[in-house]
Amino acid sequence: MKKSVFLFLTIIVLAQTVLAQNSGAVEMADTMRDSGKIYVVVAVISIIFIGIVAYLFSIDKRVKKVEKGNG
Repeated sequence: MKKSVFLFLTIIVLAQTVLAQNSGAVEMADTMRDSGKIYVVVAVISIIFIGIVAYLFSIDKRVKKVEKGNG
């Protein structure tokens, strides 16, 4: 019961903060989009994400190999 009340109050507080923000355009995003720099940012973030995923898969592969060797 306490968890559900806490969750409900948390959702209400978060919803109020989201609704209280300005709905105006973000000047920095518009400037980056106009100059084409946003594509560089997206490319860098994508490369980082792909690198992290590849690293996690390689770690998983190594762990399976070690578990297979011990079992």
